[in-house]
Formats: sequence, structure tokens, C-alpha cells
Amino acid sequence: MTEGLTGGVQPRSMVVPLAAFAAGAVVALLVGVFGKVHDPTLAGTTTLGFRTVISMKVVLSVVIAVLTVLQLLGALWMYGRFGRPAPAWVGPAHRASGAVALVLTVFVAYHCVWALGLESGTLADGEPVPTRTVVHGVIGCAVVGAVVVKLVAVRSRRAAGWFLPVAGGILFATLVLAVLTSTVWYLAAG
Repeated sequence: MTEGLTGGVQPRSMVVPLAAFAAGAVVALLVGVFGKVHDPTLAGTTTLGFRTVISMKVVLSVVIAVLTVLQLLGALWMYGRFGRPAPAWVGPAHRASGAVALVLTVFVAYHCVWALGLESGTLADGEPVPTRTVVHGVIGCAVVGAVVVKLVAVRSRRAAGWFLPVAGGILFATLVLAVLTSTVWYLAAG
């Protein structure tokens, strides 16, 4: 509940979470459609000094995974789940590491969609696209949609109290799945 202009208590709105989930779904769908119709190319990408775009994405994904775990721990601490109050530095550290994770996630997602696209069906040589690749692509699109939902949740003052932790949990889960279906698989296979 929030206090209204007249001093009375007003219920928190479901409009913000519903609109955020709808916007996130639309963005995820649009990213997927773009990834499907775009001709993948390395033009417009960078390796940041790594040997290949894939190598760069693997290293950055490991950094994103570490930051994602730190985000979870920071959120749990701020929500009082560790049995004692979080020190004053946890909030700013949580926001800073979240901002870095967001920038890196968007950077990696761009390189995934631009350089690789969203593969399904068969490859140019007639080989079927591996299931892991299809699953990873769909999860990657969901990550971008979850980022939209989380950004709305962080900025919303009118949404229900459950919205921010749910949005954060969805983003955490999709990021973990994206890393498991790409980086962990790549490192295990190599």
C-alpha cells in the first residue's frame, strides 16, 4: 500500500508489473525475430583483443555469471535474509555491479544476435541445428526481455512489493540458463 495525495492508503498497482511483463515479452520476441531474419556477420563486432568473438563472449559471460551471483547475494542481504542488516556499502555496490552486469549483458547479447543470429532448423551445410543452440537462442531472447522487466521494476515506485524480487529472480534465472547453455557448455566441450 502507498499513501495517496489525500493522505489515504491506496493499493499498489498491478498495471506496472503487467505492462512491464508485456513489454519484456514484446522485446524478447522482436529480438528473436531480428535474430532469425538478420544475416549473421562479424562486421560491426569486436573481439576486445581476444582471438575470436566466441572467446570474448565466453570470458565476458563468466564475468556476467560472477556479477549475477553477487547480485543475488547483495539482494538477499539487503532483504535481510542473512540474519543481520546489510552494511551501508551493500546497496551502492549492488547498484554498481548491476550496472556493469547490464552493460556486459547487452554487449554480449548484441554480439550473439549480430554475429550468430537465432539459429533453428538446419545449417547452410544441411546439418540440423543442435537443440542446445536453439534453446540457448530462445533463452538469450528471454534474457533481453527480462532486462526490460527488471529495469521497469527498479524504477517503479507504484508497483507491488513482490515485483522487484520477482523481476530480479527471473533475470537471474534466465542469465544462469544462458550461461549454462553457452559458456559452461563451451568450456566443457573444449
